Formats: sequence, C-alpha cells, structure tokens
Amino acid sequence: MPDASNLASYAVRVDASRGRRYPEPHHPYRDDFQRDRDRIIHSRAFRRLENKTQVFTRRISDHFRTRLTHTMEVAQISRTIAAALRLNESLVETLALVHDIGHPPFGHAGERALDEAMRPHGGSFDHNLHALRIVECFEQRYASHPGLNLTFEVREGIIKHSHDYSAAEHPELAEYLLDQRPPLEAQLIDLTDEIAYNTADLDDGFEAHLLALEEIGRGIEIFDRCLRQVEAEFANVGDKLKFNESLKRMLDQLVTDLIENTSLRLLRSGVETEADVRLYPERLAAFSANRDAERAQAKQFLYRHLYQSELLLPQKADGEKIIRELFDHWMKNPGALPAAYQLQMHSEAPARVICDYIAGMTDNFILDQHRKLCRRAETAPRAER
Repeated sequence: MPDASNLASYAVRVDASRGRRYPEPHHPYRDDFQRDRDRIIHSRAFRRLENKTQVFTRRISDHFRTRLTHTMEVAQISRTIAAALRLNESLVETLALVHDIGHPPFGHAGERALDEAMRPHGGSFDHNLHALRIVECFEQRYASHPGLNLTFEVREGIIKHSHDYSAAEHPELAEYLLDQRPPLEAQLIDLTDEIAYNTADLDDGFEAHLLALEEIGRGIEIFDRCLRQVEAEFANVGDKLKFNESLKRMLDQLVTDLIENTSLRLLRSGVETEADVRLYPERLAAFSANRDAERAQAKQFLYRHLYQSELLLPQKADGEKIIRELFDHWMKNPGALPAAYQLQMHSEAPARVICDYIAGMTDNFILDQHRKLCRRAETAPRAER
C-alpha cells in the first residue's frame, strides 16, 4: 500500500475516508482508493470510452485521441502534479480515470443535444451527474451491492471536481457537502483536464492539417514563446519536430506553473488540514494569473480554429441530429427500447430512461441504431390516402 507518511498534512488520507455506502472489509494489499481505481478500470462504462469522440467524430487517423486516451493522459498529468504536491496519488488517479465516464457519444455536441432534448420534459443532462448514476446504479458487477460502491471521496469528486452545485437546486446531492470546497485531489482534475485537452487538441489539429505551425504561434502566446526557443536550438529540423518539441515545452510550463502556484497559494492560505481546504473560501489549486491568461487564450484559439472549423461543424451537426431523432423515435415508440429500459420506465420518467440509454452509447453503436431505426422509418412505404 502507499506510504501515507509522505502525504502533506492537507492531503486526503484513505484511513480517514467517510467510507462506502455499503460497508465492505478492507483488502489485504490494496487501499480503498486503489480498489475504486480498479473498479472503474474494469467497468463497462470505462471500456466504452475507447469508442467515444474526443474532438473528431469521424476519425481520419488512428492517432487521434478518443475519450479513453484523453482520460489516460489526464491521469498521467494528474499523478505527476499530485506527487509534487504530496497529495494522495491513488485518489487523484481514480478521479482522473472516472472524470469523463459520463460523457455521451459525439463529445460536447452530444451533451448539448441530450440536454436540449430533455428540456421540454422538465429535465436536463449533465455528464457529471450522469457519471454518478453510472457508478451508483448502472454498473452491476457485484452480488453484494448495486453499482460500484465507491468511497465517498471518489463519488464526491465525480460531482465536484469541475462544478459547484447548489443544494437548493440539487437536494439529491446534499450528502456531498455542497457548501464546502472539494479536497485538493478533486480540485486538480478540472485543471489537469484543461492542460491535457488544450495540448492534445493542438496535436490532433496539427496532425489533421487543420492548424499550421505559424498560425498556432500567432494565436497562442505560450506556444509561440516555446516555438522561438525550439527554432533557436533546432533550426534544421522539420515543422513536425518543431511542433512536437514546442508542445512538450508548453505542457511542461503549464504543469510546472500549476504545481508552483498551488504550492504558493497553500502556503499563503495557512491551511493545514483537509478540513481547512474544504472550508477555505475558494479553490486553492490554480494557475498563476499570467499562465491562466495563456491557458484561456489557447482554449479560445482552439474554439475558433479547430472546434468551429468547417471540417468539424458538419460532424457536430450530424451528431446532434442523430441524437435528436433517436430520442424522438423512442419517446414515440418506447416499446422499441431494450426490455431492461422498458422496465425502468415503471420507476422513472420515459425521457430520463431514454436519455440514460443514449448517453451510454458509443459513437459506433448510436450510428448503427440510427441506421436501423430512423433511416428505416424514413424509407418505409407510406400508406395510400
């Protein structure tokens, strides 16, 4: 088991965990956060991330990221930072591995389409809330309890790593200490997620020939600074190697800044315990002001030049259309749903059941369902009037 003696005083200690919903005996050689990590890795929902969109819906290269490879990169970056800050690495790794498990097919376009489909029925879709439903209800692997029976700290991190929910708006989440900050292990995840996708999406965009080296340099100050250093050191290498070296340095600068600035904020705050972190008025994990401005600039550049590119917009529109049409099809024909989902309609609203079903699909599966159901309906002969 990990050596707890090396943890900072404000780190989460597994022996102080609030435990599982259904008590279980401890494992002889894995602590509870390590067991949670392993349960997530062995879950069906985690495996489905391999075939869910990160940026490119129609993958024109096997080298582009999926939700799964992105998740692994977030976990690697998160563990590096957690070790430097002497936080609980097992908890950080677990939260990184589970942070995207609630995403639907077709990336953020799919999430937007599901949310819009739910609004007329008085509902909504939020991938963090859906992730909690996955680990609490949908994953059925154990005879002794429903769901994965994860520790409180992991379930709390799923909910709070990137968003502060209101107890008034979400009374069902009251147990998760919504009036307090999450621990530092959870606070890191949203920031490492941004480091991972800002750099990885630049990489995939460059690989797809949607972004050019000089264009990235003109639009992103931190990348341009790294590029000028690389060109001074490696004047005779090709653009691809210049790009790779510049991106590596950009990632390293963001990670280093997050470590150093969070350390400084912890020192200035005077926090000494996990409880102090939870009760602090704001989140303590953060970039410095200059690096945060550069991070935001990179994100805005990606939105303008990659996410909203002419190549990707039709893919996003197709994904949203597919989700809308399948949602409407099953709302009109609930008997066409698999038997298990029809049974769920006895206890939950049809729209929520259909939303859950679609959210769990991979890109490949939802495309297949759309071909079978919606296109077949479009081509069916119409009755004569």
